[in-house]
Amino acid sequence: MITIEIFPDSPKNLIEQIKDAIGGTITSRWNESILSIDNENGEGNLRFIQFDWGVHLLDFNLTLRKEFVIKIKSIPEFSPIRFLYPAQGYLTHRFGINNDERKIDQFQSLIFTNKTGGYDYLHFPKNETVCINMIEIVRKHFLQKRTTNVSSLNKKLYEVFVDTDHENRFANFGTLNLKMADLVEKLAKVKNKGMLRILKIEAIVYEILSMHIQQHNRLLAGVPLPTSLAKTELKLVRKIGTKILKNPAKDYSLDQLSMDTGLTQAKLQDGFKFLYNRTVTEYIRHVRLESAREMLNTSDLNISQIVYSIGFSSRSYFSKIFREKYGISPNEFKKKILVVTDDNAR
Repeated sequence: MITIEIFPDSPKNLIEQIKDAIGGTITSRWNESILSIDNENGEGNLRFIQFDWGVHLLDFNLTLRKEFVIKIKSIPEFSPIRFLYPAQGYLTHRFGINNDERKIDQFQSLIFTNKTGGYDYLHFPKNETVCINMIEIVRKHFLQKRTTNVSSLNKKLYEVFVDTDHENRFANFGTLNLKMADLVEKLAKVKNKGMLRILKIEAIVYEILSMHIQQHNRLLAGVPLPTSLAKTELKLVRKIGTKILKNPAKDYSLDQLSMDTGLTQAKLQDGFKFLYNRTVTEYIRHVRLESAREMLNTSDLNISQIVYSIGFSSRSYFSKIFREKYGISPNEFKKKILVVTDDNAR
């Protein structure tokens, strides 16, 4: 087992100290630093981005060939709140004051911070591929942002955010959250360059942060997972949701999805309502309309071609539900895009 002791006297220093311990090379561009590793310790990368107002992103995408423990010391200048989420794999966490390790399973969240002088231990297993998203909030900087209103948080999180002298420890282990995995996947797919790339990533980071806070509120309110489905069944529902997202044009039916998954139609409906706030039919229609809007915005296909390419058989029905959802007809939407394109070309 390799223990990496981190003294993060600056945010970026963390990734540099990990490099010193396990090797690899760091490339930096537009405030984004990536540690790439391919050696006896592991393969993959660790990404760090520092945004304004004390917000940082750390993404671990690694296949580890050895067992690692990252030991992070909280110091007066740098003791952030950390919001952690494994979209793939798992890890354990413990505070340095005890040996009580808690496992953070795939799709489970952890919010934690330590008091000044304390240690956090993040234990990564051997021979495990991990995709772990971690957002850090440096409280003194974050609270200076004019739009930050922590008084709207629940009492417990409010106390954590205003503890700018780092006098308390805090750890909250969330329940299964599959929606967050979709945002983490979206984060990995941002393809833009330069400032636009960083702005898009930052927007998704705030979405993920918001979801962490919402989940903490749900836990305090005692909102349970749907009792009709086991965790494995919810994961299966998410796979179906992802499949529909990737191929919206396929002719899906509730009967066929039930046969394919082995889940009853009632369980499928409960799972979709929990994960997507929609019935199966409503979700399919939503995905198709979002795909159509994207194609209207980015392709040269006419409306009829788009209608049939996303799985609708009636152009009039498509126009009706498009207007209901977006408040504008597909023709009007297309014309607006052409006007903007012409103006930009001048």
